[in-house]
Amino acid sequence: MTNNETGHSDTLAAEKVTVHVTRLEMVSPSSVAVPVPAGIRLAIMLAENMPLHLYRYLYEVIGKPHHWMLRRTQSDEVVSSIIKAEETRILLLYVDGCPAGFAEMHLNLPESVDMHYFGLVPDYQGRGLAKFFFAEVLAAAWSHNPQKLWLETNTLDSPRALQLYQRMGFSPVSTAEEVITLWK
Repeated sequence: MTNNETGHSDTLAAEKVTVHVTRLEMVSPSSVAVPVPAGIRLAIMLAENMPLHLYRYLYEVIGKPHHWMLRRTQSDEVVSSIIKAEETRILLLYVDGCPAGFAEMHLNLPESVDMHYFGLVPDYQGRGLAKFFFAEVLAAAWSHNPQKLWLETNTLDSPRALQLYQRMGFSPVSTAEEVITLWK
């Protein structure tokens, strides 16, 4: 369907599925040391004043296989106001000069940092980059001195996501069922 209000076009499948959502928290910085992957030129940068088209591209290429839904249903004006908000931080992972992943977090200080999105472009998955990038994202989140970090994952995310989050120090605090509209 085309959203005439935003000019952004995407296809939403009519099919809906129920997913199991796990909410996790981390109450102290991780002690897990993650080495920099060898043989790859890497950079992690804070995206300041991120262009909407780049955000939408990364959100789709990373989120579509996992059926991320919130930002695809929001207007350009809403998404732009969120990604440019003072409390939003977006970190970009570059591999050999190319955008390879992103993480979006929202500072609800001093209480928490909410980790909203984390993922890698499919071309860069399976290279050992996720654990390294996630460790760097966590360090950036903890640099704001929150009391805790929050995140959610569901059964449509990578099958290794929940394991990674728990290995890095997150603990499940609640679960729920949610209906997701599949993205085709």
